[in-house]
Amino acid sequence: MNNSTNHSVCVHIEASAISDFLMSVYILAFIFGLIFHVLTLGPIFQQVRNQNVLGIFLLSLSISDLLFIFTLPLWINYYRNDHHWKLGPVSCSIAGFFYYSNMYISILLLCCISVDRCLVVTFPLRSKTHRTWRYAWAQSAAVYVVVVVVHVLILYYDNLKDAHDEVNNNDRCYETYPIQTNMALFNLLRVGLAFVVPLLILAVSYWRVLATVGQSPGLSAPSKRKVRLLSYGVIGIFSVCYAPYHILLLVRSLVFYLSKSVEAGGKYCQFEDKMHFYFSCTLALSSLNCVVDPVLYVLVSNGVRAEVKQFWSGNKRTHSRQACPLTAYNTTRRSTDNLI
Repeated sequence: MNNSTNHSVCVHIEASAISDFLMSVYILAFIFGLIFHVLTLGPIFQQVRNQNVLGIFLLSLSISDLLFIFTLPLWINYYRNDHHWKLGPVSCSIAGFFYYSNMYISILLLCCISVDRCLVVTFPLRSKTHRTWRYAWAQSAAVYVVVVVVHVLILYYDNLKDAHDEVNNNDRCYETYPIQTNMALFNLLRVGLAFVVPLLILAVSYWRVLATVGQSPGLSAPSKRKVRLLSYGVIGIFSVCYAPYHILLLVRSLVFYLSKSVEAGGKYCQFEDKMHFYFSCTLALSSLNCVVDPVLYVLVSNGVRAEVKQFWSGNKRTHSRQACPLTAYNTTRRSTDNLI
């Protein structure tokens, strides 16, 4: 571990109401995330069976969210024990693997959705030959492979104990202070490549989408409304769930590099001590993406309540393409509404 040859503590993490607050956030994320995904997973899967491109992206998003949701009880137990893991470094690293993998799989899939929406709205005819179910599966698989490989490499080169504050015998999980030099560099890279770049792509894509939809006479008012809602929904997820965490991560890493000393009691540790609660809150806020991701399906569905009820009651929807036009790609119809 970096600069930790003595038993001094850089950041004092003590038992407080903060742990109860963070635990409550993760409990809410677990309960509502699981409920919302159970309700929408079936109808989304039905859209996938119809080879709907957006449905495939939403299913890929749901799978990643569910894998993360199943690890939330570990984090709930962590905060219940006042930031003491008590389950060993291997389980901590595995839980962290699913946590951060889900975060960046979700970011990249939302980026894919934004580009797909931009293509289908801006170039509806030219995009028809490229927007296939194979195209959607290939993009989703590529996102999974890239994110998983990167995090597997991190676990491979990590000795698994770096996730813990072993020097001070605090048994923390991913709360080691000061930041290691290699992790500070990695933080800067992931903020730039895995957040800022997707955010720029998303912003440009939805700027084009909203501009095109507003000027399109061929779209009905309900279809325009759906496009706008989907755009605002994705932008909202980025703004609420991911932006605060990455902003503070960037600030912490820059302060580390600019600090002349990272010894306990120094200015750097004082800064980290003040920022710890806020950074923990932004990390907890990022976990709420598993709750709001299913909202994307609600935004593109004409009657989500009816669709969910029909699916779970065992009734077949004979008009599933028309029931969810934003996810449909009907090659037999020329109406612009069915391309959105």
